[in-house]
Amino acid sequence: MLHISYIRENKDKIIERLKIKNFNAQDLFTAVIEKDNQRKLNQQQSDDVLSQLNQIAKQIGVLYKEGKTEEANTLKKETALFKDETKKLNSLRSQLEQEIKDILVQIPNVPHITVKSGTSDKDNEILNEAGSIPKLDKGSKPHWELAEAYNLINFKLGNKITGAGFPVYIGKGAKLQRALITYFLDQNIEAGYTEYLPPSVVNADSMFGTGALPDKESQMYYINDDDLYLIPTAEVPITNLFRDTIIKDFPIKCTSYTPCFRREAGSYGKDVRGLNRLHQFDKVEIVQVDHPNNSYNTLDVMVDHVASIIENLNLPYRVVRLCGGDLSFTSSLTYDFEVYSAGQERWLEVSSVSNFESFQANRLKLRYKDSNGKSQLCHTLNGSALALPRIFAALIENNQTEKGILIPEVLQKYTGFDIIE
Repeated sequence: MLHISYIRENKDKIIERLKIKNFNAQDLFTAVIEKDNQRKLNQQQSDDVLSQLNQIAKQIGVLYKEGKTEEANTLKKETALFKDETKKLNSLRSQLEQEIKDILVQIPNVPHITVKSGTSDKDNEILNEAGSIPKLDKGSKPHWELAEAYNLINFKLGNKITGAGFPVYIGKGAKLQRALITYFLDQNIEAGYTEYLPPSVVNADSMFGTGALPDKESQMYYINDDDLYLIPTAEVPITNLFRDTIIKDFPIKCTSYTPCFRREAGSYGKDVRGLNRLHQFDKVEIVQVDHPNNSYNTLDVMVDHVASIIENLNLPYRVVRLCGGDLSFTSSLTYDFEVYSAGQERWLEVSSVSNFESFQANRLKLRYKDSNGKSQLCHTLNGSALALPRIFAALIENNQTEKGILIPEVLQKYTGFDIIE
């Protein structure tokens, strides 16, 4: 959520930058500034009334000391009128503050200066491509056929017990999944991240704090009776650990494995078949809270870290900078990682690494004290390190041979086997 003072000071500049996200903020900015002007006037009137009350209180004290009880009592009755006025002003101010908030939550984060205009993923910039695309033998298969042939995943059983988009991992498929999770966590911990295991359900305040509400409400699984949400990613509970907090030491580095739940998964076509789009999936997340002066350097370090994990798996990948139209509501700058799926002959997104600047921190009241002792908003960042389904898919597709599916060397100590026969 943008801060109202930031909007006031940079109105025209922000309006132009938000056009990169294909968002017209002109009317909302006009409305929110007008509401804030009314709030400021209300605050001034409240201060004036309070000042008069304080003056009358002093007069009453003097009159009582002088024994002028009747005059003092008369003044006390007059204060009731001022108190009624104060209540009305306070009520109006609360209403104005809510109306300001209702407008602010409709405004997306401002894209970084490096973000270019565009309307879809076709306009994203490919910044780097690494690794060799494997050449598979004739008769190679996509992962959903491999999963069935080697009894790694049962999609039909998941559909039976829950519904589409809820796979059941079996035997070596389950062990490979667990090996990937442990490997990702170990790599993150080695890079200085502290591991957390948070709840998989959160309250509405947590969802609001990271920007999932109200922007993505329709995409979330909601527990009606308890007013709780299944998490779409560990970003939500981990970042909210620091809600209403004053940070004393930077950076804060967290990693977490959680199941993730999203309702928006599609149900038709190759793009959503098998593991390509799920309602429940596993993901290892990295989250950082940092000083504003250092957050973009931190973003670069996070990108390099994710790249190193993918390289160790010997997967061909590319790094993509998202255009304005493909950038999320909350992000200022996002780099996507895509790995090449040889069985499907296409690139699959496996990670997004983003800097939200102070957008989430303003909602979270996540602050630090500057050198003058004044509270300032932190910057928050997060990334997938990594999302499991498409990594799993690319691994078994790219490593299929006539003898079986080869396991990357870095995973063998976790799986206990080097091939799935």
